[in-house]
Amino acid sequence: MGLTRYFCMGAIAVLSLLSFSTHAKVQPDNPFPKVKLVTTQGEIVVELNRLRAPLTVDNFLQYVQAGSYNGTIFHRIVPGFVVQGGGYDAQFSPRDDFGPIPNESGNGLKNVYGTIAMARENDPHSATRQFFFNMNDNESLDPGSRWGYTVFGWVVSGEAVLEEMASLSTAPFHQPTGWEDVPLEPPVLEKIEILPQP
Repeated sequence: MGLTRYFCMGAIAVLSLLSFSTHAKVQPDNPFPKVKLVTTQGEIVVELNRLRAPLTVDNFLQYVQAGSYNGTIFHRIVPGFVVQGGGYDAQFSPRDDFGPIPNESGNGLKNVYGTIAMARENDPHSATRQFFFNMNDNESLDPGSRWGYTVFGWVVSGEAVLEEMASLSTAPFHQPTGWEDVPLEPPVLEKIEILPQP
C-alpha cells in the first residue's frame, strides 16, 4: 500500500510536469520576474525566484497571465502569521485551478517575514493557486521531518500595505463558510500585473 501511495504521488508529479509543457512560459529567460499586486489596500510588488522554485513560479505566472487572480479576495488573515488569498471571489466561490503542482519546499528558501509561499492542504503536493504572505518568521512552515510550504518570492515594496491588511478585523467564525480568521471586509486583489523585464 505504501508503494502504491508513492507511485501515485510520483504519477501526479509527472502529470503536473507534463501540464507545464503545454503552456508558454512568461519571461522564460528571466530568473527573477516581478509582479505588481493591485489591491483595495494599495500596491505590492513581489520578486519571484524561478531559480529556486521554477515549477511554482511558472504555475503562479500562468494564473497571472490568464487574469485568474483578478477580483479574488484575501480570505484569511492571521496577524503575526499570514495573509492568504488568491482562491476565492467576493462571494467566497472558488476559482478554477490548473491542478496541483509538485512541492518545492526543499529549495532552500525559508518562510521568513515578507516572503510569498504556496498554500496547500495536508497532501504536500496539493498546492494549486492559493498563496500567502508570511507576516513573521514562520519556521514551523519550513521543511524538516515533514514537507514544508514552498516559498517562491519576496516582497520588494508594499510591506506597509501588507501590514495594514494584517491589522484588519476578522471574524472568529465566518458563518457562511465555517472558516476562522476571515476578514470582516476582505481586501480585494483587483489585478496582478507582470512587470516589464529589465
